[in-house]
Amino acid sequence: MQALRYSRSRSLRLRAGDDNAGGTPSHCCPVRHALHWPGGGPARRLAGRSNTAFPARGDAMTTGPGPPPQQPQVVDAPALDGGEWLQGGPIDVRGLGKPLLVDFWDYTCLNCLRTLPYLAEWHRRYEEHGLTVVGVHTPEYAFARNPDREREAIADNENPNPVVLDAEFNIWRAYANRFWPSKYFVDREGKIRAQHAGEGAYGESEQVVQALLREQEGFDAELPAPMEPLRPEDGPGAVCYRVTPELYCGYSRGIIGNLGGPQPDRPHRYSDPGKHVEGTLYLDGHWMVSGENAARPFGAQGPSRMTLTYMAADVNLVMHPPIMGGSGEARVLLDGEPPAGDAAGEDAEGGVVTVDKPRMYRLVRGVDVERHTLTVETESDG
Repeated sequence: MQALRYSRSRSLRLRAGDDNAGGTPSHCCPVRHALHWPGGGPARRLAGRSNTAFPARGDAMTTGPGPPPQQPQVVDAPALDGGEWLQGGPIDVRGLGKPLLVDFWDYTCLNCLRTLPYLAEWHRRYEEHGLTVVGVHTPEYAFARNPDREREAIADNENPNPVVLDAEFNIWRAYANRFWPSKYFVDREGKIRAQHAGEGAYGESEQVVQALLREQEGFDAELPAPMEPLRPEDGPGAVCYRVTPELYCGYSRGIIGNLGGPQPDRPHRYSDPGKHVEGTLYLDGHWMVSGENAARPFGAQGPSRMTLTYMAADVNLVMHPPIMGGSGEARVLLDGEPPAGDAAGEDAEGGVVTVDKPRMYRLVRGVDVERHTLTVETESDG
């Protein structure tokens, strides 16, 4: 198991699996979002995170991970070279002669998945008017470097756009990118005209797309009004609440609250101390904690448990099936009981999750942002 992560306003994401593939300091960007349009134009600069609720749209807010991004210069967009094209492509940035939207994403990233429906609709609306949308899949973890798994994820998410697998982070580094998801808006001359990191600002982003389309020579088509928000939290007046930050299950970036901390890279029997600090993972039973994940060792006796007290609505966990093949099973407890009815995420009906592929599993679905205690336990080795 690898990390806990949230959406922009509601949810927590737990990650579990293989080691980081890129070795590049970077983040999934759940609540901080920024849209830059040099020289003004239809988009405002948006960025934000707060310890209290704040409007999802509004003036600049800069309390997020790391310093706020600077207003970019208009520069040539780097070529989309050094990856493997899995769907459509290749795309020649210099020779395209039409607006291009480059989206960096990862199929285990909740925030990326929440953005995909907007990208698909922009493809449907604007492809005939000259827009090309390209997904650059730069994997956060090693298992997502597998092209067959990526093709499966493309199909599962009904992604209609060209996709290039950037397994070695070549395109990521060329764009000096730092976040999943990130979008780069490129004009017909191959210049980066705007950039957006994280979720949100969908209406403003669509206005940027339309502005770039109208810059094409002889363009006189009538364009539709920006699409309505797909989710209540994407709309005007929505608020984002303080939720538990994303957490990783490995020792390199995670916080293990057991007495003595994690025992790196070796099987160890952990004991849950019983008293928990919010936003900290506690292990019980046999686990092997590596730099980026926690896994049940082969031959372990009794269940292996992981417990977290959190503040959020939804909880998601990225898991990898047993490395020896087949599927595994995990049980989910919410405040000591299997999540009942609508509280169970779509992958945890009856409190049981079948782990048959490396992906994000939806464990808990809440109505409101609330404090709960989550326990995930398994007897599936590996």
